[in-house]
Amino acid sequence: MDRTLASSTVTQWQLDHLGERLSRLRAEYITSPPEQMLRRLLSELHEVHMLASERQPTATQARLSKMTAIIATLIADSLMKLGNLTEAHAWYGTAQTAADDSGNRLLRSRVRAQTAMLPYYYGPIEAAVRLASEARLLAGPQPTETAAFAAAAEARAYARQGNAAAALHALNQAQELFSKIDPRPDNDAFAFPERRLYLYMSGVFTHLCQHGRARAVRQRGLQLYEGQAGIDPALLHIEEAICLAQEHALEEACQMTSSTYLKVPAEHRTLILGIRARDVMNAIPRHLRTARPARELKEVLALPPGDV
Repeated sequence: MDRTLASSTVTQWQLDHLGERLSRLRAEYITSPPEQMLRRLLSELHEVHMLASERQPTATQARLSKMTAIIATLIADSLMKLGNLTEAHAWYGTAQTAADDSGNRLLRSRVRAQTAMLPYYYGPIEAAVRLASEARLLAGPQPTETAAFAAAAEARAYARQGNAAAALHALNQAQELFSKIDPRPDNDAFAFPERRLYLYMSGVFTHLCQHGRARAVRQRGLQLYEGQAGIDPALLHIEEAICLAQEHALEEACQMTSSTYLKVPAEHRTLILGIRARDVMNAIPRHLRTARPARELKEVLALPPGDV
């Protein structure tokens, strides 16, 4: 029995090597197109799965479960960006199961906060609020990167739901927690750098129609994103267009949305960006949606990515 409990088909060197490869993938994920990353993540997960499918000592199994949770979350995130919502939902479920199996409380929180992005963008918003609230409770009151991220996710979900008091309370928590931590290097898909905090703050103030505060945090966010690839800077510009639409500045809102959408490279111009751009259309007063600028924006958003 002692030999059975101590037996392992995985060496420490293998685990460390897998961890190093996963760290590189986490860094590359920030700027790489989701379809390209999806193939690599699935290949990496296959190796982790082969090792985890055999009985391992508890510490080894927990580490493999942690790797599974991280890779499954990034797979789900890629699928969400590409608009494969059913598969994304399933992979987020796998990520939560693996995180729970790892026994790592902060990882469990992080995965749920990340999962909240799916209903935040695609609905129902009540699910986003529930997941983000679960994540914040799991993270606990201690100032950690994960706790700040969970509170920011909760704030953004409440704002989209229209619950201003809860959104501002959660955002104050996120800012207070973030002020007390030393963030990790920002070249990690599982980090929560300052620029992402400003992205979430922009979302909160945009949905609450607090345009002055939204523009102030957006300006700071764009400064922090300067020189960065990916769609986050584009999302900030689209949120500015939403504010313009809310202010009935029809032509400026539509021009900014079209320009932002077309500047994003085709491989990054996935469904999630189109969904956010359509939020601009939804913010335009109904009686103005048949005007020329709105019609032209609809035409741009209707084109396949390779045609624009």
